[in-house]
Amino acid sequence: MILTILGGGGFRVPLVHQAVLAASDRVAVDEVVLHDEDPGRLEVMTHVLRGLGEGGPVVRATTDLDDAVAGAHVVFSAIRVGGTAGRTRDERVALGEGVLGQETVGPGGLAYALRTVPVVDHVADRIATLAPQAWTISFTNPASIVTEAMRDRLGERVVGICDTPISLVRRVLRALRRDPRAFDSGLVEVDYAGLNHLGWLMGLRAEGSDLLADLLRDDAALGSLEEVRLMGADWVRTLGAVPNEYLYYYDFAREALAGIAAGGRTRGEFLDAQQSAFYTRAAAEPGRALDLWRETLAEREATYMATERDTQDAGERAEEDLGGGYHEVAVDLMAALLGGEQHRMILDVANTGPDGEPLIDGLPGDAVVEVPVLADGGGIRPLPPARPLAPVMLARVQAVKACERLLIEAARTGDRDTAWRAFAAHPLVDSTAVARRLVDAYRGCTPA
Repeated sequence: MILTILGGGGFRVPLVHQAVLAASDRVAVDEVVLHDEDPGRLEVMTHVLRGLGEGGPVVRATTDLDDAVAGAHVVFSAIRVGGTAGRTRDERVALGEGVLGQETVGPGGLAYALRTVPVVDHVADRIATLAPQAWTISFTNPASIVTEAMRDRLGERVVGICDTPISLVRRVLRALRRDPRAFDSGLVEVDYAGLNHLGWLMGLRAEGSDLLADLLRDDAALGSLEEVRLMGADWVRTLGAVPNEYLYYYDFAREALAGIAAGGRTRGEFLDAQQSAFYTRAAAEPGRALDLWRETLAEREATYMATERDTQDAGERAEEDLGGGYHEVAVDLMAALLGGEQHRMILDVANTGPDGEPLIDGLPGDAVVEVPVLADGGGIRPLPPARPLAPVMLARVQAVKACERLLIEAARTGDRDTAWRAFAAHPLVDSTAVARRLVDAYRGCTPA
């Protein structure tokens, strides 16, 4: 089996490779193809992967997209259009207008999508032409927008993944002294719904017991969760649901903005400096590439959402919260689709249930939403939630989804006014005048 990784020179590729190696008895990958437009980054990543040890699939690198995807069985799409320098610009332009600068939430995420949608449209077209039976598993942010755009060409063969929802479920189960993988195996039912980086855990049931109610009553268990340390137990109890940690940027927007502004540099600026230094050093010392990567990764993960935790006096990030697990989610999904396994997961899929009815009422059937699914050799089947989103949650989801769909149209047509409408529609942009200036700054235009 051939696995292609788009964005193969990216910093987190070794995590994916390690997960593939660890799952070799579950799903056999014969060849891993790394694709990136930057040959220098590809070379560095090749040295890092070599340092991980002999054995495993053959690894080859290419800067040619057609060569990379032709004949692939699975495509992992993890591209970052514009790199960390683009992310830095996205964040700084927003902060300059007094609105949130974050790479996936608010105007920063919309700017990221504006330049990413045309690229993933081209990628989806080449996959559909050269590997029509391939499964495309997209890690590319902003995941909700990118997955929805790619579906226009790839349909059900593309799915968006994020480790945040499943990590939340597992942490809740661990806090309740339950097997953290009880949902994966079907021993626990989960109600989770929303969009990527905009969702809520609304129900957790096992053997007739309401586990979420148990959690909300238990001060120690509730207080152990990263989301609660960020947003407070009182707020979580008021919601009656545990929010995805990215809801911090919506529910505590003023605090988030103040914390970022006071931090001196944005997350993008930190990563841009950190990764530039890593690639430069690793290129000069290829024999130390793996050690340098490990040192850089440890610092990167330990500082994740550090500003937000400091702003809320949330303390250090718990050890079990360190390390992004999207690579493990991707391998579990690959093992389900092609390796004969069955997994319950939370993924970004179309808003259409098995009966043809919407999974989230009030959204179009072809809108991409984030919900529990059952994945196996027969494909990916959404599990309709037993509990609907509360009206206030649904209203926010509808507003952001409308914004996302306008953004896709703007990215494809290049129409400035459509982009303006998209930015103005976002809940975190508080002025149409600000929205217009943001669009002009991101597009490199001078206001008319």
